[in-house]
Amino acid sequence: MTGLSTPAGSRPRILELADRISHSAAQLDTVLRAKSIPSPSFAEDAPAPYPSETDDVRDDIIDAAAELYDLLLEPMALLYKKTGVSPRRPMTAGFLFFLATNDHQHNNMVCLQFITRFGVADMVPAGGRASFDDIAAQIPGLTESIVRRLLRHAMTMRVFHEPEPGMVAHTKASKALQANPVLNAWLRNGTHEMWPAAVKMLDALERWPGSSEPSETGFALANDTVASAFEILGSDPARAARFGRAMSIYAMKPEYSPSYLTEYYDWAALESGRVLAVAGGSYFQVAVELARRFPNLQISLQDTAQSLPGPADGAVPSDVQERLHVAVVEDTFAPQIPGAQPVDIVLLRWVLHIWPDKYCVRLLRAQIPLMRPGTKLVIQDVIFPKPGTIAQWREQDLRASDIHMANLFNGQERTAEEWEALIAHADSRFVVSRVVEPKGSALGIIEVCWRE
Repeated sequence: MTGLSTPAGSRPRILELADRISHSAAQLDTVLRAKSIPSPSFAEDAPAPYPSETDDVRDDIIDAAAELYDLLLEPMALLYKKTGVSPRRPMTAGFLFFLATNDHQHNNMVCLQFITRFGVADMVPAGGRASFDDIAAQIPGLTESIVRRLLRHAMTMRVFHEPEPGMVAHTKASKALQANPVLNAWLRNGTHEMWPAAVKMLDALERWPGSSEPSETGFALANDTVASAFEILGSDPARAARFGRAMSIYAMKPEYSPSYLTEYYDWAALESGRVLAVAGGSYFQVAVELARRFPNLQISLQDTAQSLPGPADGAVPSDVQERLHVAVVEDTFAPQIPGAQPVDIVLLRWVLHIWPDKYCVRLLRAQIPLMRPGTKLVIQDVIFPKPGTIAQWREQDLRASDIHMANLFNGQERTAEEWEALIAHADSRFVVSRVVEPKGSALGIIEVCWRE
């Protein structure tokens, strides 16, 4: 933690931070100019995202700006304001997720809930403007006065702006909500599903101390029941569909690209390999990409009927039908039944982090009947960094995600050491052989060998 004190005779911290911002901003500007990319702005048509080679310099600017901002606030203001000022992808999907899940100022949530519940982004024409009266007229029960107050607060978060008194126009954040229905669904999920659950998390911790059950969470209390998130959402098909649509936003985010799985693991070395993707319904398109990229692979996608894609969006493409097979199981945690052909790799992609340790152990042990010398378990999941080893705003984002997993599922994000301990606890014959953390990827790759 920097900025705690300034030793006598040393340069003031605020000047050091200002210099860092100035120097790094100049570097960023040089890169953007070389690529003919306009300088960052809140304009409706501002480009996004930034090229990946600007990640490090943007990290430096964001961290320095956040620290400078916080240093200049009085304690009461610091507690009242946001805990950070740095979104994952400024003014795009990550920016709105930041506002919806990381902000401690509950009134921000009210404004964002208002915008997504009533589809306000669609009421303002792209490249044009609408009056507060025009918007209020389309929302039964809300007066022009409260609509104006809610939107003017949202404008302080750079969501919409008022180009002239009484008129509302888009910023790039609000325009993104209009242009991308999945993003709108995602923010609505955050404000309508996750927010009510978050305020119940401590109640759940007090009611069920030390619980490792996915049915004993803030999400369960917010829904006035004792059931897992899967059961709660599954009982309402329309709600489950909205949740699924919201989660599909991650397929659009570059840090979750399938390329990190296809490029950073040697699938070609398997020759005519057989891959089993366990609990793979949530990454159907990743399995399709893997099959297309590596014609040497035979891939089986295994999940429950509720978790697999529906017929409309889950049909196996014709070009990989002979090598990609979908298998329905009753219970993901039940021990595997070996088939006629041995499995070379068992793949678990972004699955284990939603489960408490004891359920992860069950899922890992369920794969043992498939294991033999040479069989590998490949886990692609979040690998928590050690404190202070990455940009502070990125660490803050990850730690918020960790709390989110606890509140929704009683799950957690894990460090490399915690992954290794968890895997060894499942069975001592599981041995971590390699850990790969591709730069730019939200997920690392853990290769586990089976040793008799």
